[in-house]
Amino acid sequence: MHADSTVSPTAGLSRRSMLAGAAALAGTAAAITAPGSEVTAAPATRGAEVVDCKGRIALPTLVDAHIHPDKTAWGEPWVTRNPAGSIAEYTAEDVKLYHALRTPLKVRAERLMGHAVAQGTRAMRAHVDVAPAYDLVGVEGVGSARRALRHALDVEIVAFPQHGVIRTPGTEELLEEAARSGAIDRVGGIDPIGFDEALDEQLDVVFGIADRHGVGVDIHLHERAATGLESLRAIIDRTRALSLQGKVTVSHVFCVPGLPERELDRLAADLADAGISLTTVAPSADLVLPIGRLREHGVHVGLGSDGVRDSWSPFGNADMLHRSHLLAQVQDARLDEELEAAFRSGADGGARLLGLPEADLTPGSPADFLLVRGECLPQVVVDLPRREMVVRGGRVVARDGELDGHSATLTGPVRAVTGVQLSCASSALRQTVRSMVM
Repeated sequence: MHADSTVSPTAGLSRRSMLAGAAALAGTAAAITAPGSEVTAAPATRGAEVVDCKGRIALPTLVDAHIHPDKTAWGEPWVTRNPAGSIAEYTAEDVKLYHALRTPLKVRAERLMGHAVAQGTRAMRAHVDVAPAYDLVGVEGVGSARRALRHALDVEIVAFPQHGVIRTPGTEELLEEAARSGAIDRVGGIDPIGFDEALDEQLDVVFGIADRHGVGVDIHLHERAATGLESLRAIIDRTRALSLQGKVTVSHVFCVPGLPERELDRLAADLADAGISLTTVAPSADLVLPIGRLREHGVHVGLGSDGVRDSWSPFGNADMLHRSHLLAQVQDARLDEELEAAFRSGADGGARLLGLPEADLTPGSPADFLLVRGECLPQVVVDLPRREMVVRGGRVVARDGELDGHSATLTGPVRAVTGVQLSCASSALRQTVRSMVM
């Protein structure tokens, strides 16, 4: 950090408000007198474990807006992958891996989702394959994992027709059954033109199910250029026609990066008007969404992990702080505010998609945060320190990368990065909360 660094213009919170926010976050009965005073905390809950926070930085926990926990081989013996180049070839490899793995899907999914919690994820949107090859095993397995982790993780389940809606007979009926049963929160789709080769038919099925059963929509759109824009425009039209504003997401959206500014602005205005949100997994510089420009128009954009060590790729780790780091890299982030913005995409963008309050360490926000050792938020995004503790709803749920079900009382000092808006040079960043009591 250079001595002449400047404070981010969004860092307008006072030390007094930051201390009050941290006290409210921790559920304390606190008395704040004047700037420079300490927070006087209520006595610790009888029998609770007391943890000395030793000056660690408190950051909001993150939201994974796009992940496939049903496909994962996380924690399994090494998998050797076969060549594949098309969606059809990859889906065939999915089926082979599904049958090859001996650990039940629900166990693998819970293992990965628990790992995500331990790395600081408080919520996720899980895309689960629905196809005749699997029936509804994935929906049931991820549903079981969701129940097991409900104390630590909010999960939305998307019934995802990876094998196509129209091209694979029987898929439509499975999607309908999943929605009718109440086991899913959203129904998915995939490349209506490029893969299913049935734009209107696929979207009629997907939006029809959403309309009949009151679920949302989340469609994978890998199509590029004019093909992708045609599909995206059709999604916008159906969203408006069925008054599904606020209930539709389009994932990946590879047709948007690279659009001329004027065309991007028009499209973003239409997406915002239809209440359609987008997600990106930051795969590369040429395919990551122009998040800042979209947000200027009011389009919510979430960040996700995508697949984690599945048949598509040996990479992935369900660590949203790491995904924020990757986003910053592909965006060629250099300035503190650019690194902070990448973190906000992981923390706040997904929260808006899932309709969750932002865990911004202000009064009234959820008591959801993680503790790390570091200098400031930009440095944390770059260096990815170990997540020493994760707190969800005022309860310690993970320590040192492992799930933990014990209740605890936290004592100071803790440096709270309030609203994820403070740069390294902000004096408020360096203030401490002398006691935080759960």
